[in-house]
Amino acid sequence: MLRDLAENFRPVAPPQLIDDAYSNDQHARLLQVVRDNGPWPLIMAENFKTPEEVIATTSGTIPEGVKLTWDMIGLNPVFRGYLAKGGTCFYPEIEDCYYNSRFLELVRNYWDCQYAEPETFLFNIQGPTPIGGPPHLDGTVFRGLTMENTPLWLLLTMAKSCLFDRWRSKKGQVIAWYYNGKIGGGFNCWPNGPSGEPFQINAPMWGRAVVVENEMMFHHGQATGPVALRKPQGMDISSTFGADPQDPTGWQIETFGEVNQKVPEQEMRFLVHWGARLFKDMDDFRLTYDHRDDITHELAINMLIDDMKKRGVQFEVPTDPMNDNSFVGLLARVYDIGGPTNIPAEAMDEAA
Repeated sequence: MLRDLAENFRPVAPPQLIDDAYSNDQHARLLQVVRDNGPWPLIMAENFKTPEEVIATTSGTIPEGVKLTWDMIGLNPVFRGYLAKGGTCFYPEIEDCYYNSRFLELVRNYWDCQYAEPETFLFNIQGPTPIGGPPHLDGTVFRGLTMENTPLWLLLTMAKSCLFDRWRSKKGQVIAWYYNGKIGGGFNCWPNGPSGEPFQINAPMWGRAVVVENEMMFHHGQATGPVALRKPQGMDISSTFGADPQDPTGWQIETFGEVNQKVPEQEMRFLVHWGARLFKDMDDFRLTYDHRDDITHELAINMLIDDMKKRGVQFEVPTDPMNDNSFVGLLARVYDIGGPTNIPAEAMDEAA
């Protein structure tokens, strides 16, 4: 374990809180897109092919000889969809939300950079849920290796190893929440490193947002909603979240055509994640778009292999490392940098 590396993870600047991230009209249009185009998959189903890949992105280890299953991982009922990627907004009715001059100015100032480009626009949607897993880092991207061409487990392993800072892209986010529930539903983060005090943004947080660099800051969502409803029964990796056809403002979780849980409007937590890539100046921009200093999968894997050998790790070099679950598990164990242990207590309701 390389616990000392965890202290490197501090954002470029402290999180900056803003209110009224989206106008009432923008929020209504965003929510309508989600209602009209669902149902939406679990975050895990959208990001990972195997349970081993999940472990590689968190601070955990796989015991020798154990074959992981999805049941062992646990399926947190948080779901995701994409509204835009790169230069393309998928829904014209929310283009003003994505090509957002206010947000571009916020992240440029946050980073003290000349240029910014919208990179991603996604949402998380959920009903009552347990705490959002161990504090984690968002997917870092590098010149040459991005979400479009590289699995998340490799990007996060590269980030946690701290071997690839030369290629790491500057990124900033504006993350907004809409949740009017009475129990939990907020956001915990550790801007001063995992040994520092947690910073909390607590509900209600209707339109409140934070400007931040989530790739370099441990964070997670607080538990949300009534305790008795946080673990819907019968879920599977294929479960989805979408509009309740019997309730114009309600939602539901469904698996194989069966409804696992109805979620009333009051208990639905909606997170809107807008992200941009930043460039210090024109030279920095050209370095990225000229591709004259890109990293490749082969170089990244070889650097990780060389680093593990230097650390005295005993292993057999795989023939197909990008698709070798045992190798993914090895990386998870070696680069388990840990994370915060001073996690604030979960919000509980009186019935619990």
